[in-house]
Amino acid sequence: MTIREIVLKNRSYRRFHEARAIDRATLVDLVDLARHSASSANVQPLKFFLSHTPEMNATIFPHLGWAGYLKDWPGPEEGERPSAYIIILGDKNIKQSFGCDHGIAAQSILLGAVEKGLGGCMLASVDRRDELIAALGLPENLLILLVLALGEPKETVVIDPLGPDEDIKYWRDEKGVHHVPKRSLEELIVG
Repeated sequence: MTIREIVLKNRSYRRFHEARAIDRATLVDLVDLARHSASSANVQPLKFFLSHTPEMNATIFPHLGWAGYLKDWPGPEEGERPSAYIIILGDKNIKQSFGCDHGIAAQSILLGAVEKGLGGCMLASVDRRDELIAALGLPENLLILLVLALGEPKETVVIDPLGPDEDIKYWRDEKGVHHVPKRSLEELIVG
């Protein structure tokens, strides 16, 4: 696949074939992509928590918010939940603020996941962060920045042109296809 094909295939998938396991080696390989990505002033303040067992995944799942625009959807049901998670953490012993490092790392991981036939969703809505940190046994110097849900996608996500009403909210149709409105290229380029 070309980089364009990988980027276009990299959507925010929220339903997965949960039974398809993802091994630790795959997660380590994805984190290695993040390790080789840019870091502001090369400080490298990020750490990564890897989860690929059903037990640990079940510990993480109830702390996540899944789709803000889908008000009556609580998230994927059993059998459609992620097979793995990578939690991106900021190490406050290294730096107190993390700029955009975690966004860069997350994008590298998700693009690598697509190359491996996987998909994911970048989740910043993490409820009860302190409870999750305690449940994972993480030290106090680590701050949860993002959670990446990973698995084999079980849904279709399509890009739609932004309508005349300029409503940017994603939605699902009667067949469960997830629609994401995007602004036109012409609108984005100025000057």
